[in-house]
Amino acid sequence: MHIAVVGSGYVGLVTGACLADFGMDVTCVDNDTRKITMLKNGQIPIYEPGLDTIVAKNERAGRLHFTTDLREAVENALAIFIAVGTPPKEDGSADLSYVVQVAEAIADSMNGYKVVVTKSTVPIGTGQLVEKVIRERSGGKYPFSVVSNPEFLREGSAIEDFMRPDRVVIGARDPQAVAIMKDIYRPLYLIETPFVITNVESSELIKYASNAFLATKITFINEVAELCEKLGADVHHVAKGMGLDRRIGPKFLHPGPGYGGSCFPKDTKAITDIARQAGRPFDIVDTVVSVNERIKLRMVDKIRAACGGSVKGLTVGVLGLAFKPETDDMREAAALPILHALAADGAAVRVFDPAAMDNARELLPASIHYCADAYDAASGVDCLVILTEWNQFRSLDLDRLKAALRRPLVVDLRNVYEPERMHEAGFEYECVGRAAGELLHG
Repeated sequence: MHIAVVGSGYVGLVTGACLADFGMDVTCVDNDTRKITMLKNGQIPIYEPGLDTIVAKNERAGRLHFTTDLREAVENALAIFIAVGTPPKEDGSADLSYVVQVAEAIADSMNGYKVVVTKSTVPIGTGQLVEKVIRERSGGKYPFSVVSNPEFLREGSAIEDFMRPDRVVIGARDPQAVAIMKDIYRPLYLIETPFVITNVESSELIKYASNAFLATKITFINEVAELCEKLGADVHHVAKGMGLDRRIGPKFLHPGPGYGGSCFPKDTKAITDIARQAGRPFDIVDTVVSVNERIKLRMVDKIRAACGGSVKGLTVGVLGLAFKPETDDMREAAALPILHALAADGAAVRVFDPAAMDNARELLPASIHYCADAYDAASGVDCLVILTEWNQFRSLDLDRLKAALRRPLVVDLRNVYEPERMHEAGFEYECVGRAAGELLHG
């Protein structure tokens, strides 16, 4: 089967490469000539573990192609996946201008029956909009079906998430389109992946509701962590006790400096805008959005307090900039407000991240000093902050680290280390939601 994937960003490139690995003939289309040239030359424009391998493998096999020619890609394809950006507007609503542009281009290029699949995260009603645009612009000359097929890819593990997903959601009204989508995803059907077949509107809402729920879960445990600090409880034990309840589960119960990235901030704001337009404000998610911003600023207060009330004139080292490990994505990362605040407070800031420093340079103050590794970032600093839980930060040589620091103070915003171990090693240690005294283990 011939497939076109319009948009070669994170979602589009992962989708195209994985569908090619399923045995489909896939053409990835983008209007960014530089990006397409890079891909044709074997260069991957985003950081995602394993993506370079799967792209190279399927290019060599002749199943994966890259082009700027959308018309040719559409003409040759039975299914066209729309995977362009839907960035937030100032009011939080999703900007659908790129989706509309692609729908118009598809209408101009149709030469027979097509299945048009929205892979982008889009508001409820976008499927109807895409259908309307194509029908009116093409004059109804050729039949087509519109399908919603939301993605649930986690940055850092996107290949595994695509190849072994928790579920595949297909929203469509046309049985023929459903059959074609099942054929596309047949390798997942064979490994007994659950399929959710529904209408387009329900499929669109599943994506937003899922991300809003996960963001709520993260924000909930972050508020529990704050309460633990006030009451002398240990958030790790509280989270474990909660997570063992199968109705709750242990995932996303890890305290930290708030959620970030390309999905949760954008999608929580979008679903609250959708709810307002429907005349039913989504009060829980509205609160989640505001609390998440407060949590990020609370982390700045923790750093100030650990340093004696102020960081002015001090040197602060920071380990990790990306919003999560195994990505270079700085979108809505907790590092942004935290480092801006530290710099504004008069601190000299030294940072290291294994992947995100190039992206960070465009977003952080010019005064930030970028370092060669974790020990370089710790060199001569008065306080070392752990902001992203990269694996390489989990087993640092504590003696070497302590020797590098001017003051042996570590503020661990990801709870990478155990307080007892850090105190025994001679560190002043602050973390999130954990009592500084004796800890029970079990």
